[in-house]
Amino acid sequence: MIPHPASPPLPRLQFKLWHIAPLWVLLSAAAISMAIAAESTTNRPGQHVPALAHRAARAVRIHDPSTIVKCNGTYWVFGTGVGIVSYYSKDLVSWTKGPLVFTNVPAWTTNAVPANRGHFWAPDIIFITNRYLLYYSVSTWGKNTSAIGLATNATLDPTDPKYHWTDCGPVIQSAPSDNFNAIDPAVFRDHDGSLWLVFGSFWSGIKLIQLDPVTGKRITPDSPIYSLAWKEQIEAPYLYRHGDYYYLFVNWGFCCRGTNSTYNIRVGRSRSVTGPYIDHEGLDMLKGGGTLLLDTTGPFIGPGHAAILSGSGNELLSCHFYNGLRAGMPNLAILPLRWTENGWPVIAQDTISSKTTQNQQQ
Repeated sequence: MIPHPASPPLPRLQFKLWHIAPLWVLLSAAAISMAIAAESTTNRPGQHVPALAHRAARAVRIHDPSTIVKCNGTYWVFGTGVGIVSYYSKDLVSWTKGPLVFTNVPAWTTNAVPANRGHFWAPDIIFITNRYLLYYSVSTWGKNTSAIGLATNATLDPTDPKYHWTDCGPVIQSAPSDNFNAIDPAVFRDHDGSLWLVFGSFWSGIKLIQLDPVTGKRITPDSPIYSLAWKEQIEAPYLYRHGDYYYLFVNWGFCCRGTNSTYNIRVGRSRSVTGPYIDHEGLDMLKGGGTLLLDTTGPFIGPGHAAILSGSGNELLSCHFYNGLRAGMPNLAILPLRWTENGWPVIAQDTISSKTTQNQQQ
């Protein structure tokens, strides 16, 4: 979620205002319901979809949204902010602000990244066995003195007596002597139960490490760091398995510039979680490959931080975008995801219907 130092700098005031302003989007559910009528067709890989700002937007002002997860019938999403922000919903349409993950900054974070003051980026979350594992980024703008932390909770329901976030410290760190940046984590659990963490931003690209499913930490301190993808401007990775393939979603371009953001979502696939990941045209993502999945379309600007919510045969892609109808404020977007006959993801041209929501709740 952060540019390489060689990139033009973002005005810091503009970046901070997105996260400290009142968290409310003036795009109502009524606007969503007036969106373009549903169609049964899907777009080709990389084809733009019309009226995305209307169809996809949710009344949530969020940047770098996590995977959407469910707890006791309620959906939760987490995002960048002081203490890590959260929102919850019963229907994936109407969202309410939830509690912060941290009200006190974990001491280790200021030791690992002295210039950080509790503004944590790009969290991701997964439920394993009997608890939620939440990974988050600790860094400062344009630097790779960074760390990925882990916090756990038995429940996401703040009214439950068991509700308590326990910080477990760093999972992996990077320093100026490293050729990678330890931010933008996304956690992935494979069919065999193995657990993986994909991460990275600029520098030498997207990396992957294996985690211990019991602790949630790196499987060993010196376990391999796999390289999966590279581009001059690349970050926000996400791993997903569909059929016989692993799919790597990434962002190209620059975030955090409002209506001038150039983020776009790319994808490649592999038969092995460690790669190589090849795009639709046969190009290796380590050599700059990546098939365009979702790009700026009208006021739907700079989509980023893709994740997938699946259930009952339906899959929804979530991300943020900069809303050109609201002066570029970052909004949560949720879109139906489909797959072509030869196994490539595409964005469906229908809206999120009540039937789709009901299927996700089953």
